[in-house]
Amino acid sequence: LSNALVKGRLHHAYLLTGTRGVGKTTIARLLAKSLNCETGVSSTPCGVCAACTAIDAGRFVDLLELDAASNTGVDNMREILDNARYAPTAGRYKVYLIDEVHMLSKGAFNSMLKTLEEPPEHVKFVLATTDPQRIPVTVLSRCLQFNLKPLPVPAIEARLAHILDAETIAHDKPALALIARAAQGSLRDALSLLDQAIAFGGGDVREQAVRDMLGAVDRDYLYRLLDALVASDGKALLAEADALAERGLAPSLAIEGLAQLLHRIAVAQVVPEAAANFDDAQRVGAYATAMPAEAVQLAYQIAIQGRDDLALAPDESTGFAMTLLRMLAFAPAPADAAAPAEAAKLGAASRPAAVSTPADAAKRAALSKPADP
Repeated sequence: LSNALVKGRLHHAYLLTGTRGVGKTTIARLLAKSLNCETGVSSTPCGVCAACTAIDAGRFVDLLELDAASNTGVDNMREILDNARYAPTAGRYKVYLIDEVHMLSKGAFNSMLKTLEEPPEHVKFVLATTDPQRIPVTVLSRCLQFNLKPLPVPAIEARLAHILDAETIAHDKPALALIARAAQGSLRDALSLLDQAIAFGGGDVREQAVRDMLGAVDRDYLYRLLDALVASDGKALLAEADALAERGLAPSLAIEGLAQLLHRIAVAQVVPEAAANFDDAQRVGAYATAMPAEAVQLAYQIAIQGRDDLALAPDESTGFAMTLLRMLAFAPAPADAAAPAEAAKLGAASRPAAVSTPADAAKRAALSKPADP
């Protein structure tokens, strides 16, 4: 987009796709500022001219924002497109921002097609959606599509830290990491959770308060689960499952945390140098030495499958306990576990045959004698 603005190779329609809260509408507004900035079309709008400030304030007459979820019909779209032929009032381009465009009806899409095929020079369309599969291919083929990916956890964490530093709010780095992971790639969700965490923590953002707010499982609990699994202690595993239910925490979060811990252990076993950056590298290294690689892989597979099976279990607590018991039941046997069985088999083979008695011989003779006609 920046190169297109600098070189003047502008398209008439852009489609921004991606999950919620990754910046689709924000990018659309920035594009409108770049197109209508009084300093000229560029990738770096000044942000202080009348057009830029009006767009920031949401009162720029040539930026028309439409919520397709509320205006799905043909009449709504025709009314908007009829105004497209008129020249901009204050800016250089008339920009139409249609949010959640996949919610438009089939008739509304058809009425839009003609304008997308032969758009006026002064009109630019910016379409945003979280579900591009529901947009007709005839519309997709007339747009430049940009897929906005979910934000990585470190980027969200850094942004939250920047905001809290600017607001002079005390915070812990582990607390921000919890919020960033819970946001699942959405900065908007992360900001909502951050607001909640500030209120929950009485003005501070601390790890324990965020864990309580999110219902997150602390790592010590995951370590106790893994210790019981390594020791093949079924009683301890069930006790930890009961403890989770008593605390009212979500079993799905516990399984997710256990799967993440098993992933770190697998990384430490296969690529040890990559595990040096883990914040619990020492503990992970100890588990990597104590657990066979196949046991780690199998436990991870059972964990992610068990998370899906929670919905099928009689209740989540039962599903969680069954997942732990499955890890224990299917744990690979140690290399010397087959020795007792082999010894028993060899002992049976070397045991002397039973001594035949006269009574046994008479019984066999009677059975083999042909019956009288």
